[in-house]
Amino acid sequence: MGFASLGSGSKGNGTLVAVGDRLFLVDCGFSVKQTERRLQALNVSPGDINAIFVSHEHADHIGGVASLSNKYQIPVLGSYGTLRRCDDALYREAFDGDVPFVHGGVRVNPVVVPHDARQPTQFVFDDGVENIGVLSDLGCVTPHVIAQFKGCTHLLMEANHDRTMLMQGGYPPRLKRRVAADYGHLSNEQAYALLMRLAHPGLHVLVGHVSEQNNSMSILQEVFADMHGRLACLEFATQEHGFDWIGVRPIVRQTRFAEVF
Repeated sequence: MGFASLGSGSKGNGTLVAVGDRLFLVDCGFSVKQTERRLQALNVSPGDINAIFVSHEHADHIGGVASLSNKYQIPVLGSYGTLRRCDDALYREAFDGDVPFVHGGVRVNPVVVPHDARQPTQFVFDDGVENIGVLSDLGCVTPHVIAQFKGCTHLLMEANHDRTMLMQGGYPPRLKRRVAADYGHLSNEQAYALLMRLAHPGLHVLVGHVSEQNNSMSILQEVFADMHGRLACLEFATQEHGFDWIGVRPIVRQTRFAEVF
């Protein structure tokens, strides 16, 4: 059981989740050619993917979903509102937010989050032993989010921006307000406060959706410095390279995995 990032940021997002004998892709904001290249770097073929889960309809999360799905006949799952913006995908299955369901033997919890999209959800995947959470886009931390993601053994979470860099940077005022709002993206400080609520010694954390304009790895390292001793691991995904497998890596298609701790 584990996860990896194809890339994470405003130019495109994709997270691989391996749970049980299933391999899922959460979001795909890259072209088919880019996605194939990024999957290959993670030792995965598109044909290995059992389903694509879409968190919301923003282009950096949904831009490559239909093309990848149609080319490789991969089912796409999203909320009813999200799939309205993905009507060119041939294989679609809609779900209700905050109503867990089972897909391929894996319990999927689509958690409704505050974000400026039609019906955004983030996900917790549960095989009965461990839980993988993907929490990439939300504007503020709510008690509901904390309750749903508490107890995860693996978590991808966003730390989008340093607030000072955002406010002093070159974004137009309207975009600054949008990013910083309760339906925008988490600041480093908000992400740290969330992780303090979720941290435990068995939790593997991958921080993603880091703004290339309004954040930096040096700032992130400083903000999260004291978290390393509280977690099993803490890593950071980038836009260009994502991050390699944390937990497991596929060694043959779909069913066998190798430890890479």
